[in-house]
Amino acid sequence: MTAPLPVAYRTQVVGAALLDDAERPTAFLAAQRAYPETLRGLWEFPGGKQEPDESCEQALVRECAEELGVAVELLAEVRGPHAQGWPLTDTAAMRVWTAVAAGGRPGPVMGEDHLAVRWLPLGDARGALDLPWIPADLPIVHALLDHLRT
Repeated sequence: MTAPLPVAYRTQVVGAALLDDAERPTAFLAAQRAYPETLRGLWEFPGGKQEPDESCEQALVRECAEELGVAVELLAEVRGPHAQGWPLTDTAAMRVWTAVAAGGRPGPVMGEDHLAVRWLPLGDARGALDLPWIPADLPIVHALLDHLRT
């Protein structure tokens, strides 16, 4: 039996499913974690924690600038099962938006938070799903692929 979701999560995390094109996406960006050691080498959506003085959308724009060096335009939220998005841990949940880089698809971008970044073709969903994702992010990958099919 699945445990009920908490009323509120203490930590709000935000993530970007960065697409190569807003109208006709063919790929999305995945990032390989550099730390902590328990998550090193696993794949995730770029993003981070929301600060107390900002909205989730503002946090995601800031995080993409810090982690990837790109300005982003947010598109649609990939809604999770909770008002705060997708459960990550007992105390944290992540809201995820599709987004595009302002000015078009950025080249291979990477900050100190990641070992690598990779554009994953949407036409090869199996390739995206075969990566070793952070377990909490894998349901979001499935939801993103479903979202982009509609």
